[in-house]
Amino acid sequence: MLAMLIEFRKRLIVLLLALGVVAPGCQSVEQDGVAGGKSRPNIVFMVVEDLSPRIGAFGDPIAVTPNLDQVAGEGVRFIKVFTSAGVCAPSRAALITGMHQASIGAQNMRTSSFVWPGSNRRGYEAVPPPEVKAFPELMRAAGYFTINNSKTDYQIGNPFTVWDENGPDATWKDRPSGAPFFAMYSLQLTHESALFLPGSVNTAGETSLPNSRAAEAGRNALAKRTRPEDVVVPPYYPDTRAVREEIARQYDNVQLMDAWVGEQLKELRQAGLLENTIVIWTTDHGDGLPRAKRSLYDSGLSVPMIIRFPDGHGAGTVDDQLVSFVDLAPTLLSLAGVDPPHWLQGRNILDRKTPEPGYVFAARDRFDEVYIDRSRAARSKDFKYIRNDLPDVPFYGDIPYRDNLATMQEMRRQLGEGKLSPLQASYFATPRPAEELYDLNADPDEINNLAGDARYADEKLKARSALDKWQADVADLGAMAERDMVERMWPGGVQPETAAPFIRTFTGANGKTMVELHSLTGGASIGYRLNAGPRTLWSLYVRPFEVPAGARIETKAIRYGYKESAVSGVVIPP
Repeated sequence: MLAMLIEFRKRLIVLLLALGVVAPGCQSVEQDGVAGGKSRPNIVFMVVEDLSPRIGAFGDPIAVTPNLDQVAGEGVRFIKVFTSAGVCAPSRAALITGMHQASIGAQNMRTSSFVWPGSNRRGYEAVPPPEVKAFPELMRAAGYFTINNSKTDYQIGNPFTVWDENGPDATWKDRPSGAPFFAMYSLQLTHESALFLPGSVNTAGETSLPNSRAAEAGRNALAKRTRPEDVVVPPYYPDTRAVREEIARQYDNVQLMDAWVGEQLKELRQAGLLENTIVIWTTDHGDGLPRAKRSLYDSGLSVPMIIRFPDGHGAGTVDDQLVSFVDLAPTLLSLAGVDPPHWLQGRNILDRKTPEPGYVFAARDRFDEVYIDRSRAARSKDFKYIRNDLPDVPFYGDIPYRDNLATMQEMRRQLGEGKLSPLQASYFATPRPAEELYDLNADPDEINNLAGDARYADEKLKARSALDKWQADVADLGAMAERDMVERMWPGGVQPETAAPFIRTFTGANGKTMVELHSLTGGASIGYRLNAGPRTLWSLYVRPFEVPAGARIETKAIRYGYKESAVSGVVIPP
């Protein structure tokens, strides 16, 4: 039944990796030789959805995760990894670019749900600074074959230059012989929508029904289900049967996800390739439950991460350095032997020569069409500071999609009946405190706000100053009205169009015909094809290349957030 489920979701994939001496673990990558001339490793990056550290190897006694527990035993567990947002699209924008989402105009959830003033028009694509490139595109430029299977959600469009293949059928098998590859995989079995009961989904959740049904079918096929009476209910939820059943469903979905991980590892092992690959597993933000997803609390930002190095380096160890999602781009580039560009806002976490930061940062902005908020967070190893710029906006927002959660329904019902505790009712209350401060060691649920406690005034001031500096350093766009930000990116409400590339031919030093491509649009990425057929992939243009006489060249360009250019072409004369 599980195999049928995975096939139904189009997520049954083969993660076969070959050819490469893989860099060891938590040391300088340069020192370990990946960038110093050895064969470049293939890398598999699994990013599942909406999941806090509900994994056995991360200390959860209820989770049934034998495959991930084994990976953790063979790899390094990173226990203080935090996303830059508690919701998928802004978080994935930061992940793919290595830039905080509020610095590239991708902070709102989602750009596609923005309602243009005075019209029924919806949506835009964020336009990052021209130098910004998705890290897989930088890997492509260095010779990697990159595939994504299959979620994107980057808020900057889906530039065709990022991936060699992108979609549910993307496969490493199409790579050129001997080329290293980077494979990124997503899975929705732990997504918020997988908690919805298919028989009672509202219109806002209808598009997620396939995932809800797939998850329900998978849970029904499990040999052992999680008992609601065994789960722990946080104090900010009412402890009712419906809430317990939903948390139990989350654990069952985790069990299904773990089986999917096992399938990928099995494929590698049977092919004799597991010991020639770097495997990285994490999630795109915390749990899909209320006061977790869409929040700046650890329940929404804290994610588990495992890196398994094939030489066994660091096997079974724990790394507790503060890690932000913007750190993953430079880390992955370094593993591939690619020098991280200067504009990245993160650091290579495997290079011990780079100092660990005192804080990591996160942002919360608009959700869906009408719920406007703006909050920022600074987290150290011991404290969380949150600044709510719009305290008159309740933490709870009217998000119909989230209303499909049984926990949300229970909280609203008990609010109407006056049965919520003061803590639980505070989710709906206004005004919110303008500042929040939590001692994470004494108060991991973040329920006792110390911002007004004079004993913690120095800690609050230090965190506030760090947050101010970070906002200035990354040029946080959150305070700008969204319509003004969009006008700056799309002047007059019109999406700019990338200029089609010029094609210049010249005779190289060897007497052969060479082609050079150039677009007048600053920051444009350029792709090309030679003698294209129906299935010919677009190659990424990096430098002038040789072409045979009589070849037909097609080329187009894209700047992130712009329209693709028209295709231009030329036939090389004999």
